[in-house]
Amino acid sequence: MKTKIVAIALCFLSVPMFAQKMNTKDVPAAVKAGLEKNLQVKEAKWDKEGDNYEANFKKGGKEMSAVFDAAGAMIETEVEIAKSELPAGVQEALKKDFPGFKLEEAARITAGSVVTYEAEVEKGEETFELIFDGQGKLLKKVQE
Repeated sequence: MKTKIVAIALCFLSVPMFAQKMNTKDVPAAVKAGLEKNLQVKEAKWDKEGDNYEANFKKGGKEMSAVFDAAGAMIETEVEIAKSELPAGVQEALKKDFPGFKLEEAARITAGSVVTYEAEVEKGEETFELIFDGQGKLLKKVQE
């Protein structure tokens, strides 16, 4: 069951690569209402991701995004976190498996009850977006 949940979460995480910018007026009212109801946010920049909608905004001084289905149900959130807030297992995996890479950004992704962590690392011309579980297991690696 846990494997299925992780697989579903990874599917949602892979969709952003195909996002298209949207004008706020083109976002369905139910989706905008979902953003306001779930996160108390009224203003956002929107992207279309397949059949879903992603809102990008700042809240509490942090960069955030949330993905909603067409009915306005929240599918996942991503919150910028301090690099030091990455779990110890993730930090250890970064040191071991990506020596010499600089950690540029970190985020916590929540999809239902599944929490994963995103780390963007860079070394020279190489940049990777990495997704880890809370114990430091690499779930996804995308070269940017």
